[in-house]
Amino acid sequence: MMPRQDLLDLSFPELEELLTSWGELAFRARQVWEWTWRHLACGFADMTNLPCALRDRLAETYRLGILTPAARQGDPEEGTEKVLFAFPDGVAVEAVLMREDGRRTVCVSTQVGCPIGCAFCATGAMGYRRDLSAGEIAGQVLHFARELRARGEQVTHVVVMGMGEPLLNYEATVKAIRNLNDRRGFGLGARRITVSTAGVVPGILRLSEEALQLNLAVSLHAPDDALRAELVPLAMRWPLADVLAAADAYARATGRRVTYEYVLLAGVNDGLDQARALARLLRGRLAHVNLIPFNPAPGLPFTRPDEAHVDAFRRELLRHGVDATVRRSRGVRILAGCGQLCSQRRPG
Repeated sequence: MMPRQDLLDLSFPELEELLTSWGELAFRARQVWEWTWRHLACGFADMTNLPCALRDRLAETYRLGILTPAARQGDPEEGTEKVLFAFPDGVAVEAVLMREDGRRTVCVSTQVGCPIGCAFCATGAMGYRRDLSAGEIAGQVLHFARELRARGEQVTHVVVMGMGEPLLNYEATVKAIRNLNDRRGFGLGARRITVSTAGVVPGILRLSEEALQLNLAVSLHAPDDALRAELVPLAMRWPLADVLAAADAYARATGRRVTYEYVLLAGVNDGLDQARALARLLRGRLAHVNLIPFNPAPGLPFTRPDEAHVDAFRRELLRHGVDATVRRSRGVRILAGCGQLCSQRRPG
């Protein structure tokens, strides 16, 4: 028997088409959508203003993809929580909730593992298993939204920065974002959603045509193609000139400043000469540099630069006219920080 499709995989027009084909009135689609995305229903039985026959048919034909944590780990002092979601086919991903001031940010995964293989990333070291569906991606957000609602809180931001390369799972990632953004349901503003890419040029160009005001973060990690190819193998396919041209196209199309992420690795890419080279690349662009001191993970052969080196790198960028900040590392103690997620390592 084929497994039932996840209702979270449907867009609103697809849901509308489905229910119309069943002979339902048009307004039923909006009711189902609101129960699913606004009221965060845990099952079709919760949809109490639907006819019993429709609820039964939905339950027979579809499932409501409620993700259940297989394990979780938290840092109460910091307000960060990491959850492992296991799927029926035996694979798993990690997602993270970060609390800071009034923000409640969910970091979601888009693939099981990652095909990019960045040298400093635990996710890349585990290899690639499969893409997540739109429902599996959005379901991570809805899980935390349910838990936050029970405390009188809500998800305020989503960062697509977890396991995987979002723009190599383009259709599912964008569909999940559109479903979360849809005002008839979850209604999370596009400007509160950030998509991070290692530099998939065709994906960046496609994203610039989506008419979505998303925040785009592009991972550079080196100011030249030779070093970048050592750290980010994808660079052998799309050199810096192509990545920057695509990011410029995104900035023109959306009017949004592009964030360039740069993981600082002691003795590898944290020299002042490299800061100056990075500034030459980005000066004059609608750009911001987000410096990320390396987050250690088992098996990765790099070390984190000290605060003095990090600050000197940042000040050198500022001195050469490039806006830069240092990302505060969150979740590092529970291996939930940037580059640390790895579903083969089960949190305790």
